[in-house]
Amino acid sequence: MRPTREMGITNNLATEASRGKHASRWPLDRIIERGYAVATYYYGDVEPDHREGWREGIRARLGGNPVRSGHGDDWGAIAAWAWGLSRALDYLETIPEVDARRVAVFGHSRHGKTALWAGAQDERFALTISNDSGEGGASIARRTYGERVDDLVRAVPYWFCPNYARFVGRENELPVDAHMLIALAAPRPVYVASAIGDQWADPRGEFLAARHATPAWHLFGKKGLESAEMPAPDQPVGDQVGYHVRTGDHDITAYDWEQFMNFADRHLMPVPR
Repeated sequence: MRPTREMGITNNLATEASRGKHASRWPLDRIIERGYAVATYYYGDVEPDHREGWREGIRARLGGNPVRSGHGDDWGAIAAWAWGLSRALDYLETIPEVDARRVAVFGHSRHGKTALWAGAQDERFALTISNDSGEGGASIARRTYGERVDDLVRAVPYWFCPNYARFVGRENELPVDAHMLIALAAPRPVYVASAIGDQWADPRGEFLAARHATPAWHLFGKKGLESAEMPAPDQPVGDQVGYHVRTGDHDITAYDWEQFMNFADRHLMPVPR
């Protein structure tokens, strides 16, 4: 696991001290009460989250060598983790108690970036939810606010394809941006969530990406995020594209889960045809 003193991670391994540190992020009783189930996997089992993690991960198992390949568009760790989400859905499809037509893919922070990519690539996911995903996820890179391309390339270059590093300090030259990533899920519903205290992830940039992705839903005769103004904290908005910015910091809270489930209630009930 990633070394984190706060979490009690020692020598890259979970310890008894780390058990339950983020239990507040998973209000399982409430989720089950609302009629939903939760399935997850540890992303480091698909590929460890460090520069040499590919050597132990799925990219190496499938014959890839991102160091030597020379291909600027080779997949990075986020794509590997998204691949893992699709394999999880493969398994969920085999469980009679799970309605695999109504599975939402969800992620927070780096996993929010991963969820957006998984939802874009795998049309079996009926709904995509990104929480506090920031740069390389749901926030507009061209705003050059908060976390930027150079921050990611310096700290975690292996998350992305090698070509991503070409745009350090050149965000305005990017041929794509976050609103296009979000739009790839259309016409399936997408929810983007921010936190007002998480300026590093650029809440306004996340709102603008959701807003500017909306024309993709218009092509299907659907409404997206029609509001031109960013909502006040704790005031969810949107139709097929939902958004909220809550009070608080970079985290997943019970409030977030309630909005995600309210959104899922609207779009996954009744059973889609």
